[in-house]
Amino acid sequence: MTPAFLPLSARRLRIAALGLVLLAGCGFHLRGPQPLAFASIHIGADAYSPLGVALRRQIALSTTTTVEEDPARAEVQLQILANERTREILSLTTAGKVREYELGQRIRFRLIGRADKEELIPPVNITARREYTFNDELILGKEQEEALLYRDIEDDLVRQITRRLAAVRRPAEN
Repeated sequence: MTPAFLPLSARRLRIAALGLVLLAGCGFHLRGPQPLAFASIHIGADAYSPLGVALRRQIALSTTTTVEEDPARAEVQLQILANERTREILSLTTAGKVREYELGQRIRFRLIGRADKEELIPPVNITARREYTFNDELILGKEQEEALLYRDIEDDLVRQITRRLAAVRRPAEN
């Protein structure tokens, strides 16, 4: 039977299998949890804040590092120095009403070691921004969209922080 006469589902199966073979051949693999170079970490963010919850959840996925609530027992401390959200007007209509907003969030953090308070990551700022159109006739829906965009921004920033934590390499102890 030639490929032109295969039923549609068999043809799709062959195309999908070919796609998987090509992806596997190029070295592509899904990004999984990233192991961290330390056994325990204290997160200097409120455990019940959205940022604190997201950081704890992301680090728990690393499977090699535990989150300590007592900073004295943790091998390293992640200190959140600033966490600021912004909302700026991007454009107005001819009637002077807001048409577009830019939402943003900036997090400043550092990572210090327990032993001699060495700075493993010096204070660094990371930011993320999203734009969205605004319609004051759909105010409830736009409030929900804004909350969803802030959640997306925060998730992006948490992933950036965990990638930076994963890049930290402890100096070899003699």
